[in-house]
Amino acid sequence: MSILQFLSDSLRNGVHRIGQIEIQTNDSIDQIQLVHVDDIPLAAQPDQGGLKVHRDPEAARDLSTFSEDGEYRFTKGQTNLRRGWLMELSSLDELRRALDLFYPAALGLLAAQKEGRLEIEHLRDKLNRQTGMYRFARTISDAGAQQLVREVCGPAHQCAKRILWQLDATTSLEDSDASRYSGIPGDIVESEAFPLLCREACNHFVAECRKVSKAEADRAKA
Repeated sequence: MSILQFLSDSLRNGVHRIGQIEIQTNDSIDQIQLVHVDDIPLAAQPDQGGLKVHRDPEAARDLSTFSEDGEYRFTKGQTNLRRGWLMELSSLDELRRALDLFYPAALGLLAAQKEGRLEIEHLRDKLNRQTGMYRFARTISDAGAQQLVREVCGPAHQCAKRILWQLDATTSLEDSDASRYSGIPGDIVESEAFPLLCREACNHFVAECRKVSKAEADRAKA
């Protein structure tokens, strides 16, 4: 199944949300609006509530790079997407391009998961591939890694993704708000949203592993 077909089928089956973006479309999916979920009431006003209108899907690149307060978003899965914009698109392909910029690879991961071909990389495999200054991250203890998931991942720490990976093939993540998070921000029925998936630890998490590893080594020497 192509990503376009997956996207089309999902929209026709009632999916209308991904991350912090509401997708509004007509039956033929040639009149499409994307808007931040917190701006839905503004988009419904006659003057679109003063939202800045974009018609080029490439605008999603700039809209998703920095948060409202100008902070760089080191991962597009962060729950600090800026507000104040409305995107009007006229085709399914434009919608796919825009969503791929707002949430890179999200649709592809979901399509692969639906077909049972999504490959997941567990944390130890990810860390064992690190080179240079990040090689030290390999030595993080299991306890340190489990604690780090609670301190870095999940919506409490601005990450909207559902974690699919484990520490290794036989060691699951301990139960926590982060490990059981659905990947769907906000209060919406799960069948009406695309969850954001995390198939491998992000670079930010790896960097934090390095810090914890060094702290653990320092304590062992003390």
